[in-house]
Amino acid sequence: MWMFRRLVYSLLVFWGVATLVFTLFHLMPGDPALVVLGPRAGKTEIDRFHHKTGLDRSWIKQYAHYMNDLSPLSVHSISDKNHLLYLDPQVYPKKIILFSSNLYCCVLKPPCLRSSYISQKPVSDIILDCWPETACLAFTSMFIATVIGIGMGMWAAVTVRTKLRNFVFILIQIFGIGSPSFFIAVLFAWLFGYVLHYYTGLSPTGSLYEIDDYQGPVLALKNLLLPVLTLSLRPMSIIIQITQASFQEVMATDYIRTVKALGFSKSRIWFRYALKNALNPVVSAVSGWLASLLAGAVFIERIFNWKGIGNEVVEALANNDLPVVMGCTLFFAFLFVCINSMVDVVYRYLDPRIKTEML
Repeated sequence: MWMFRRLVYSLLVFWGVATLVFTLFHLMPGDPALVVLGPRAGKTEIDRFHHKTGLDRSWIKQYAHYMNDLSPLSVHSISDKNHLLYLDPQVYPKKIILFSSNLYCCVLKPPCLRSSYISQKPVSDIILDCWPETACLAFTSMFIATVIGIGMGMWAAVTVRTKLRNFVFILIQIFGIGSPSFFIAVLFAWLFGYVLHYYTGLSPTGSLYEIDDYQGPVLALKNLLLPVLTLSLRPMSIIIQITQASFQEVMATDYIRTVKALGFSKSRIWFRYALKNALNPVVSAVSGWLASLLAGAVFIERIFNWKGIGNEVVEALANNDLPVVMGCTLFFAFLFVCINSMVDVVYRYLDPRIKTEML
């Protein structure tokens, strides 16, 4: 029952985001036809483009058609050539026509994010091409930030304050919390990729794959280092502070005093009894930052020329390619919903009291 309620809630959130995205982007000034066809395009060409893309319809009809395309279960008019275009086998080879009549057909298909105005390539294919590099960057950064953040947070909670300890944490706060990510990115790219290039062997720009004249695309993991260091610095600083505060609070509880009185070792008390109960706020921080890194690494990808979704969104915005921007935005919203749902499941595992309250 809880899973069903969570699923319904997630679908409602995604529907609201899709409605908001459609409304905002269709209120933007400018005509995409002038961007695609050029400022010298004639009225006939512009009208043909509007009819092909459905921009000549009213807002209500455009919204209804867009929601119909997003839905896996969609209804299409046999006489509407624009809608039948999305049922083309080249666009959707995996589709199931549930039933058909002389006027309408009901189809089970993957969600349709339409096609790019510029490249005419399906937006879903553009996202699939860029997603691996963005996911690699975000998950690697979050893994490093989580492991180091929890470890240093526990160390800060159980050790005595010293000058060295205070200096390390002040340095982390200055660069991790007090400095913008794009400034850190430019600093790291200049320092390690340009000034110290002879010693580090790193480049200020680069992507996950490099094109070799003989071998073709070659995996270049060294290009991952600078973007990962930049992205992991801020969430690591936050996780350190949250872990320290939560761990200290748990260590002051009565049951930890009881465990200490029983004579258990410090390592057993820390990792078996205290850490699990101190992880709830850490899980919230990790999930939020992971979703933010997946959706918000636009500046980092742009600075390091990382061929991810963020870089693709910037290019689409510059070219007024609305289907690509809208599709990437909805994809980010889908990731947020999925990550939040997974966090709820993790909460139920870490704290049985949450499971009881949700029943």
